[in-house]
Amino acid sequence: MAPEAPQRERAIAFTLNGESVRCRAPARTHLGDLLRHEFGLTGVHLGCEHGVCGACTVLVDGRAMRACLMLAVQADGATVETVEGLTESGRIRDLQDAFHARNALQCGYCTPGMLVTAVELLSEAVAPSREEIRDAISGNYCRCTGYHAIVDAISTTAEARRSKEAAE
Repeated sequence: MAPEAPQRERAIAFTLNGESVRCRAPARTHLGDLLRHEFGLTGVHLGCEHGVCGACTVLVDGRAMRACLMLAVQADGATVETVEGLTESGRIRDLQDAFHARNALQCGYCTPGMLVTAVELLSEAVAPSREEIRDAISGNYCRCTGYHAIVDAISTTAEARRSKEAAE
């Protein structure tokens, strides 16, 4: 059997958590691996590496994407946000507080993906129903907490954001 040809590296430039970045990566490198190994963003959890568990969910141009299924070169020119960037910007402080208050996390492995998925949902739906929330997070596995507390946390955040907006 012939040895595999070495992967060619590609230049990539994209916006990562609000900062312009440039790097080189082998053509077959997944975005999740690049974010973890090149940029140290360990909130991108690589669970199943098949796109099933949702632990690696990041926002790419505002849409929730599985970083284990997306090649790093596909992010060229895009805007990528991870849980670290969303946290540093303060954009999810209320959501994180609700997860804590509602006991919607235990081991925390699924939490970054859940939070990122909730960001996309709450950016599209001002008043999502519990069913819409369940549907949105249906691609994210949680083996510790169960989904009731997570749905509560997202619902509470949506309600609080609506109340705040109405008061302003």
